[in-house]
Amino acid sequence: MTTLVLGLGNLLLGDEGIGVHAARALRAGPGELDAEVLDVGTALLDALPALERAGRVVVVDAVQAGGPPGSVYRIDFADVERPGVIAGLHGFDLSRALALAGRDEAPEVVVIGVEPERIGWSLELSRPVSAAMPDVLAAVRREVLAAV
Repeated sequence: MTTLVLGLGNLLLGDEGIGVHAARALRAGPGELDAEVLDVGTALLDALPALERAGRVVVVDAVQAGGPPGSVYRIDFADVERPGVIAGLHGFDLSRALALAGRDEAPEVVVIGVEPERIGWSLELSRPVSAAMPDVLAAVRREVLAAV
């Protein structure tokens, strides 16, 4: 099964960029990951070709769920709240991007979410979110291994 890891977020907004930071760390890190890893940032539609062929998608993004900053969550996509509008901070939400991929059957999707401390003008992750990065990367690797 082909696994796609999507790093979402805006690098200009501090912890909102966690997904992109994670995708870059996965590509630069040690060990081979049996997955296609894309840091799409806010340009989710750029991932359409990869979404068309993926059997499983692991999304990494900032998620405000009420926990302490740096908390790492594993969320089934069916449990993710969908926006009521087409455009949002990421331009398009994943459910609509999957629909645009024109697939007969949607891939399995899981979200690795990280509770942000600070979303505001900054190129840096906050301390608690930065400290959570090893846990985020480990969670992504577990999801990729579970698909094999």
